[in-house]
Amino acid sequence: MANSRKDHKGRKLREGESWRSDGRYSYRYTDIRTGKRLTVYAQDLPELREKEKQIAKDMEDNILTDGAIKKMTLNTLFSRYMATLELAESTRTNYTNIWKNRVKDEIGNIKVIQMLPSHVKAYYAKLSKAGYAYSTIKFIHNMLYPALEMAVDDDIIRKNPAKGSISDYGRPAEKRTALTIPQQEKMLAFVHKHNVYNAYYPMLTIMIGTGLRCGELIGLTWKDVDTKARTVSIDHQLIYKNLGDGCRFHISTPKTDSGVRTIPMTQDVLKAFEDQRKINFMLGKGKDVEIDGYKGFVFMAKTGRPLMPSAVNNVLYNIVDAYNKTEVMSAKKEHRKVELLPKISAHIMRHTACTRMAECRMDIKVLQYIMGHAHIDVTMEVYNHLGDRARIESEIAKLDSMAVNF
Repeated sequence: MANSRKDHKGRKLREGESWRSDGRYSYRYTDIRTGKRLTVYAQDLPELREKEKQIAKDMEDNILTDGAIKKMTLNTLFSRYMATLELAESTRTNYTNIWKNRVKDEIGNIKVIQMLPSHVKAYYAKLSKAGYAYSTIKFIHNMLYPALEMAVDDDIIRKNPAKGSISDYGRPAEKRTALTIPQQEKMLAFVHKHNVYNAYYPMLTIMIGTGLRCGELIGLTWKDVDTKARTVSIDHQLIYKNLGDGCRFHISTPKTDSGVRTIPMTQDVLKAFEDQRKINFMLGKGKDVEIDGYKGFVFMAKTGRPLMPSAVNNVLYNIVDAYNKTEVMSAKKEHRKVELLPKISAHIMRHTACTRMAECRMDIKVLQYIMGHAHIDVTMEVYNHLGDRARIESEIAKLDSMAVNF
């Protein structure tokens, strides 16, 4: 390597610049943040001088200029970001699986310093065109944005390229509407009289009477149920996921502290638990299947194992399907309009429970506690919906007083 202060054209070189015998130019400097001696290369002097300007600007703005940092990809950054978080194992697995399946091979290999807002927006647009819901894209954004924000805080990049990029990508989430009181009554009456589905009547009563999440429901053990004190204690949930050991049941703690709660029983819920215990005894569902130290599950499949989350939803789908088929035939015989039940899921049952409690004008803080909502905004949405409906009904009622009789 030539160490001449001039290049082969006789041009004077600055401090740190060199012209090499292979025809390339180099610039050697010290990164003031790390103290490392670093070198950049260029094919000609003008190109080298542009790189020097960028280096000077980076150092002035306290941006790291280490070569290893410059080569960092989004995938590597995400791994560093995940290492800074304290998460439940199930949540961590969920994050890493979504990143692996949705982000890793799409934009994960782009160098962090080369990430542009257009990269992020184009990626979100691609997801949107593929039919992903806004909530899914928002979930990915909530992983991508803080990881890049960490890179800003670490002086790797100046600005977060994901800032303001979420926009309105993705199809709107399907609106989940609670069952009306007539719909709820019709469904429960149908189940209660049905020769097959009546075995699920206690479970449905408990779902509507407590507002439990699906994982909380299937994770209930008899130790959590105190019929004397008339309370249901929630401090765990049951999930079915691959946490690195294949797809299997796992006990998981609630995502937030608000998920840990003790719910008082109504008389209907108390009777439902008593009926469920009888059903388990009659069907011989007393096997001590143990999962992560928990056993004596309240709701079990024929195998004696806890109900799968999908099994709960399938039961609800089948009940609605059976009810609607019966309703079509009944309406035809009675020469009336068909009144079908909408699609019902475990989440709809939880939303229905919350709505029934709100309709009773339960104190909003009490309702937040019972539902295990981390933020009162979620509870308020139910109250606001009820308020809007009440105002509409009130305004329509005014028309009655203005009616003109002929």
